Amino acid sequence: MADHDLVIRGGTVADGTGSALREADVAVKDGRIVALGNVNGSGREEIDAKGLLVTPGFVDIHTHYDGQATWDSRLQPSSWHGVTTAVMGNCGVGFAPVKVADRQRLIELMEGVEDIPGAALDEGLNWSWESFGQYLDALDARPRDMDLGAQLPHGALRVFVMGERAAKLEEATADEVAQMRVLAAQAMRAGALGFSTSRTLNHRTVKGDPTPSLRASEAELLGIALGMKDAGQGVIEFISDFNTPDPESEFAMLDRLLAASGRPFSVSLAQRHTRPDGWRRLLGLVEGLAAKGHSAKAQVAPRPIGVLQGLQASRIPFSMCRSYKAIAHKSVAERLAIMRDPAFRARLLEESHEPLRSEMAARLVDYDRMFPLGDPPEYEPPRESSLGARARHEGRDPREVVYDYLIEGEGKNFIFAPFANYAAYNLDCCSEMMQSPHTLIGLGDGGAHVGLISDGSYPTYLLSHWGRDRKVGRLDVSWLVKRHTLDNARAVGLNDRGRIAEGYKADLNVIDFDKLRVEAPVMKWDLPAGGKRLLQGATGYRATIVSGSVTYRDGEPTGTLPGKLVRGPQAV
Repeated sequence: MADHDLVIRGGTVADGTGSALREADVAVKDGRIVALGNVNGSGREEIDAKGLLVTPGFVDIHTHYDGQATWDSRLQPSSWHGVTTAVMGNCGVGFAPVKVADRQRLIELMEGVEDIPGAALDEGLNWSWESFGQYLDALDARPRDMDLGAQLPHGALRVFVMGERAAKLEEATADEVAQMRVLAAQAMRAGALGFSTSRTLNHRTVKGDPTPSLRASEAELLGIALGMKDAGQGVIEFISDFNTPDPESEFAMLDRLLAASGRPFSVSLAQRHTRPDGWRRLLGLVEGLAAKGHSAKAQVAPRPIGVLQGLQASRIPFSMCRSYKAIAHKSVAERLAIMRDPAFRARLLEESHEPLRSEMAARLVDYDRMFPLGDPPEYEPPRESSLGARARHEGRDPREVVYDYLIEGEGKNFIFAPFANYAAYNLDCCSEMMQSPHTLIGLGDGGAHVGLISDGSYPTYLLSHWGRDRKVGRLDVSWLVKRHTLDNARAVGLNDRGRIAEGYKADLNVIDFDKLRVEAPVMKWDLPAGGKRLLQGATGYRATIVSGSVTYRDGEPTGTLPGKLVRGPQAV
């Protein structure tokens, strides 16, 4: 009779603490790690990990599976990339609490902010809940390929309490703030991992309206934070433009909120191309909060944040042109046939010279920041590989080069257009951000931006690019593992995972590090109502293990679904 449920033999262990890699066995019983070192007893199942990297399962603290998790047991793409725990409900958007009359409003908000097709949400959500606790119950009823935690979204909470007045950005009354405080406490006690809010103009409904939380008062935010204090748990996730001349004033407000509530806090941080050094000022303000004794972190990304443009995607550089708008509703094959017509090509290229007014639209003509993504995908492309540089080299109009690239490869080509973290055409800023003790690795947005962005592959890229492939400035593999396991787990109160040690949850990856790679993204039409989404796989994962059960072997699902809803903070 076997002594253990699972033994991983002779792997090179990165235990999640950042300690030096070492060869060891890992034994698992009843979903927990029971031994690390030289394990003499046998396992009911054994994995030969000689020459392979063994890590804790990755903890992704910034995803948007709020809808998908209600109808899908496989949280892909994240589960293809070694993620064994995902946290959703970020950026102030989600689906609970909700009144029947407001369901469509929350769908429109999610579609606009996170680019998840409204038709897919309409068909996929069964709305068997009203309160946040009931939403968690609905999530709890479905088995999954990973563990999942949820946060209370400010947009949904505000609409639930204030109705139409929330959408009009009106100020909450004292009674409404008091109600939000009660509901926040109830959500935390029901198992929310935290609360998220958004104060950015980039977050709008599909109709173009601002996110309801955009101008929420300090009194309102304080009331919600005090509700979390009443419950004694929960983290605060915050996103803001911080684009006023005085971001210090907003951080002064955050200082007061954190002092009153005592709750941990994180804020999204990226390098803007219009202000390439502005992120350092904001990180300094986060450091200032930490210096005052607050638990404050900035969530950062390990590669550029950018959109994928192409005939399969939601946008191409000619999306604002009249002639393209007239065919945008057609299938890829139909559009491809039309765009191959020389007369249409000439007309569209002529229209593309017309001036664009918005900053977002202006990105569509920044040809020096448009790169062929390629296969394997290149996320740190040299400046001279841009389509703008190609046009100069060939003595052609960049619009022509872009047009021709789009219709090559049967319309399946993607243009990678980074809009953050790539001002200097390299990832040095990401390296600097990641190495700050006041940051967390996040912003992958798994489950969101399904027609434009494919960043749920961050965990694989973090290890393969920064730990092995980058020509200069490579980072220690054990340290990289720690950043995406133990550090993230502790930041959201999940102290039972993220480390390979006795007593910890047996969430593990067995990785062929030499073969670890991010695959090129592909478009699939597999969401409810035939909605499309970008999916991006990986190679090199020999096994992914959740609670001691192998969920993926060589990238293929085993059929086992041990993942659970995580309710609130966890102890070892």
